[in-house]
Amino acid sequence: MDYFPVFLKVTDKPCLVIGAGTVAYRKIQLLLKSKASVIVVAPDISQEVQQLADNHQIEIRHKVFETDDLVNATLVIAATSDHSINTTIAEAANQHSIPVNVVDTPDLSTFIFPAIVERPPLTIAVSSGGLSPVLVRMMRERLETLIPSRFGRLAEFAASFRQSVKQGINSVEQRRRFWENILYGPIAELVFAGQINEANQRLQRQLDSLQGGSQMSGSVALVGAGPGDLELLTLRALRLIQQADVIVYDRLVSTEILDLSRRDAEKIYAGKARSQHSMSQESINQLLVRLAKSGKQVVRLKGGDPFIFGRGGEEIETLAEENIIFQIVPGITAASGCASYAGIPLTHRDYAQSCVFITGHLQSGGVNLNWEQLTVPNQTIVVYMGLIGLPQICQQLIEAGKHSDTPAALVEHGTHQDQRVITGTLQTLPGIVNKAEVSAPTLLIIGDAIRLREKLQWFQEAPVRLT
Repeated sequence: MDYFPVFLKVTDKPCLVIGAGTVAYRKIQLLLKSKASVIVVAPDISQEVQQLADNHQIEIRHKVFETDDLVNATLVIAATSDHSINTTIAEAANQHSIPVNVVDTPDLSTFIFPAIVERPPLTIAVSSGGLSPVLVRMMRERLETLIPSRFGRLAEFAASFRQSVKQGINSVEQRRRFWENILYGPIAELVFAGQINEANQRLQRQLDSLQGGSQMSGSVALVGAGPGDLELLTLRALRLIQQADVIVYDRLVSTEILDLSRRDAEKIYAGKARSQHSMSQESINQLLVRLAKSGKQVVRLKGGDPFIFGRGGEEIETLAEENIIFQIVPGITAASGCASYAGIPLTHRDYAQSCVFITGHLQSGGVNLNWEQLTVPNQTIVVYMGLIGLPQICQQLIEAGKHSDTPAALVEHGTHQDQRVITGTLQTLPGIVNKAEVSAPTLLIIGDAIRLREKLQWFQEAPVRLT
């Protein structure tokens, strides 16, 4: 580590800036944010720096730099365009043991300015030691994306309870666990959502119950994991996965997504395949209740979106009946994700003015749907779980009045690297699929918008080989 990372308190401290151009102005602004007392030394002053002086925000000395200017300075910034002057400033500051930064010249500097992510009162600094400013900028941009804008509000919220928590919970270890549950749990999510009053009340209730000898309460987040591609996770889904004590996951959740969880997080498989259920739905419902009541922060992780053929409503209904704290995080549903990666628009001004999602799950040996409603013209039909019932679905649509040459496509392993898209018509697709050795998960799309696929296809797919 070439630089020791520290945060200096410069409030009301004299900080010297030599130079008054555009670069100096940016450094002056940073110092003013830190409430420093800024002194600028320069023979020529830019208009923007002069404006700061006119507003009584800084002091200006219209002169060339002299060593005496360093007297009482807490830190020094050399921001002139003359290398020899900058070198003189650095040498003089070093002789007086004053931290000095020479802009864009790390070799002459005893400290450097990091890239900053601000979530007041939180400040996050990133540095490469001056070796790669572009890489540091990329890291800052990623942090800006990953860290919620209201994270600073969470810090202020925690600070408002700090003293009462310290007085109410004597054990340092118990206090640590208490704050972890608060800051990683649903109360923090309330703060992020701007529901500060509700967050205050819930935290106070938890503190009161702990003082009365009760156990810390848990919660459940019903999270949509999207159709498969790791990068299609929402930011909230990622945050909750990384915070969870327990993850109860389905068959379609990828290993790459599960690997985002904490190493010590418990993972419980609750997947369902056709005629093969590792757990009944009622067992899953009760499992979530038990885990939450034991104080765990639980993520119920489902492929796609939990409220679109994911039975999420049944699980949340049970949690509500048991007074379990819960939240719902939508995911990109398979219809949207798979169609996009297949280059098939679900709606289009010329081809499809509506779209309908249905399930092709076999019941009592058949697919029971309102077939006449599905023959509406200029409509895209998206069929979940339609692989086994594909021949019946296509035949029933034809018998109900849908033209046999209506385009149809089956997307296999949509958004994954091994995605394949098999196209045909209602008449021909079942036979083509039968020869292609297709495996679940799949998504069936029917409608004229499929005609655009050849033009709009962008995702590199695995080739379709027929037997």
